[in-house]
Amino acid sequence: MSSETAHNQILLSADFSVRYADKPPVLRNVQLEIRRGEVLGLVGQSGSGKSTLALAILGLLDKKRSKAEGTMNFQDSDLLQLSERQLRELRGRAIALVLQSPLSALNPALKIRTQLNEAWRAHASGTREECANAIRTSLQSVSLPADDDFLCKHPAQMSVGQAQRVLIAMAIMHRPALLIADEATSALDVITQSEILALFRELNRSTGMAILYISHDLASVAGICDRIAILHQGEIVECGATERIFAGPQHEYTQRLMSAIPRMLPADAPSLKTEAAAAR
Repeated sequence: MSSETAHNQILLSADFSVRYADKPPVLRNVQLEIRRGEVLGLVGQSGSGKSTLALAILGLLDKKRSKAEGTMNFQDSDLLQLSERQLRELRGRAIALVLQSPLSALNPALKIRTQLNEAWRAHASGTREECANAIRTSLQSVSLPADDDFLCKHPAQMSVGQAQRVLIAMAIMHRPALLIADEATSALDVITQSEILALFRELNRSTGMAILYISHDLASVAGICDRIAILHQGEIVECGATERIFAGPQHEYTQRLMSAIPRMLPADAPSLKTEAAAAR
């Protein structure tokens, strides 16, 4: 099968709504497709329902407080119809998640080796050597050392960027078909953010893993995503190739988003520094 053919296959196809108690739906008739091997950006302002969508895919919504209705087909299964036991088998193996705050997501009391070990054994059985090899491969995939000095560290002994790479290493350990990155770079400085974005793209290309990249940062979305879906007030209002969305947004909300992006000054325009110096 060619890479182009694989890229065009649908990995996840969803048409669903989510509501909390008797309140209006948080997500309304969301129609979303994720293709095998692609990076799909999900863009929306805070409160638009992005994280709720991610939790719904993972089956992590509080079932006592919320209700998801519709269909969510993934690898020949409707995720909304699966039991908790069946969902637990999928999480971390077929669908993985990278969260916004790595130092909060990692257990501060456990060494990195222990946490990676637990992530591997959640979906695999084997010898200690096989586990060590899997940990080494995952850490190398995210450009982290796999020596004892590093593995014996606790999360607080690492930088935020290193902690985020550890989270990504845990997420890709079982080579999931889909990785959900929920605001995974928003807690990072600009340089580290750029490095993590490049890492996501490299992992996508080298493993064929599809990525749902959730963000409110249009610049980062433009850098790595093949397609973009725009979420506004609980609805997908526009979806298309990244180039098309940026060049010719069709929905009014998407147009407002694009108009809010800072534009580069013309080459002959005076810089802010020059103007400030002239004013003095």
